[in-house]
Amino acid sequence: MPTRNWGLLRGRPKTTSIFRSEVMSLIQLYIPSDVARFTVSQLGEMGLVQFRDLNGDVSAFQRSFVNDVRRFDEIERKLRYLHKQIELNDVDVYEFMDEEFVGSSRGPRDIDDMEERINAHESRVLKLTAAYKNLQLNQLELIENKYVLEEVSSLFTEISGRQGGVGGQSGRGHASGSGRGQDAAPLLTRADTSSRRSIGSLDAARVGDLEADIGVGGMGRDINVGFIAGVISRDRIATLERVLWRSLRGNMFLNYVDIEDPINDPNMEEPVYKSAFIVFAHGASLRDRATKIAESLGATLYQVDNSAERRQEDLIDTMSRLDDMQHILENNSVARINELTSVSEQINTWYTVVRKEKAIYHTLNLFNYDANRNCLIAEGWSATNDIPAIQSALHLATEDAGSNVPTVLQELRTTKEPPTFIRTNKFTDGFQNIVDAYGVPKAGEVNPGLFTCITFPFLFALMFGDLGHGFLMTLCAALLCIYEKKLAWLAKDESMRMFYTGRYIVLLMGIFSMFTGLLYNDIFSRALGIFASGWAWPTDKGGEGITVEATKLSHVYPIGIDPAWHHASNSLLFTNS
Repeated sequence: MPTRNWGLLRGRPKTTSIFRSEVMSLIQLYIPSDVARFTVSQLGEMGLVQFRDLNGDVSAFQRSFVNDVRRFDEIERKLRYLHKQIELNDVDVYEFMDEEFVGSSRGPRDIDDMEERINAHESRVLKLTAAYKNLQLNQLELIENKYVLEEVSSLFTEISGRQGGVGGQSGRGHASGSGRGQDAAPLLTRADTSSRRSIGSLDAARVGDLEADIGVGGMGRDINVGFIAGVISRDRIATLERVLWRSLRGNMFLNYVDIEDPINDPNMEEPVYKSAFIVFAHGASLRDRATKIAESLGATLYQVDNSAERRQEDLIDTMSRLDDMQHILENNSVARINELTSVSEQINTWYTVVRKEKAIYHTLNLFNYDANRNCLIAEGWSATNDIPAIQSALHLATEDAGSNVPTVLQELRTTKEPPTFIRTNKFTDGFQNIVDAYGVPKAGEVNPGLFTCITFPFLFALMFGDLGHGFLMTLCAALLCIYEKKLAWLAKDESMRMFYTGRYIVLLMGIFSMFTGLLYNDIFSRALGIFASGWAWPTDKGGEGITVEATKLSHVYPIGIDPAWHHASNSLLFTNS
């Protein structure tokens, strides 16, 4: 292929043309180190320079400003954490943007002050969140302990007031019993107090002593029967019952009750339904084994006193602590929401500033550092017409930095292929994006984007031609164009962004659709008979299935397709011809 001499393009006029891309120049900048950040900030706000990477052979971790990039990465991580907490606590984010702080050249002191504020907010939110989670865990323990105390007290009251034997099925829960091949068989049975019948390692006489001891507030003075109590997930209670039955060989008594209200577990995303249980076992070894089994299944065990009076005191104390804990949680929640509300007022501004600063240091990493001259050397492409504006921006950056050493700009002669830069406005930007999606023209080639402004909506209208629907499209797009500043918030909505940015495309598609709809004599998919038809249908249309031919009249329908064709069986053949 013949090589193109890109230097010949410099002979073209420097005036902006809508038919071709801009004439580009390769420029070189010598930027003093103390002015570099302000210079890149000014040029970045203008968006007139595409910098080249002069450190292509250097890895990203060995470049000069990698520590600054990491610093702003960390600040951005903190902002993401704060934003996540704002969403979790349903705090409204203000759309406020401090344009003065975002648009101006920020000094190092301004960035340090912003970082300190972000760190302070993050530290307070972290402490409040951690305290809130710990308080929730304490509240969870108190709630579960309350249900356990209520269940144990209820069971002991039921046993102490029972005159007969202990049955295998309780009115408040399910009891596992002893029996060969029958899981529902009663665990403890007593026919009368004078006879004994051994059931595993628990017999009726010992149970009778247990009941008598419970009645007087004791617990097993001369027998070694104890219990464990706790809370477990409701879907695991059946598993706990089977494992205990088989491991202890039936030498146990299990009673449980389902907790009606779901419990908010901080470790779970959704509320969990749980059950309170109590297990009686003979001997310390069996109780230890039952404890290990329950804990392995995720149960939480609680200490319950044998004395009814002490249990009642513990229950009252637990209820009182629950009330205090609820007040503390409410105060913590209010403090956390107030803190997040103050963050939400500035988080959009901070996000924008941090991303700009990180982009500045990413750009500075593209430059070469000259240690002898204490300056940075940058190269980049810009439109030749924009060089005076770039020089003005360099002068402003020097003033903002308070330096007396200006940035030196020189234009380089090169045969390298320049990038394509096509100026657009709010009207042509959407059409140019459509062209760029298929391919970007090379520098100096004719830009098809200008012709697309007409051909694209017209080709759409040929398929969509309808006067009524086109009017609705035109109306909606016209409102977006007229009130584009007031409706700019639509650009932030993901579902409406494409419609808002392409409002001028939709406007032309609607106008052309109205034009073609008028030619098709079609309005809301119905025939539009403005003038008299050039065809006359016979009055006698015959019966069903009979073809009727229209008679051509002496005049012709003035505009578009005659509406008589809309009802003809050969209308498709006519319109396609």
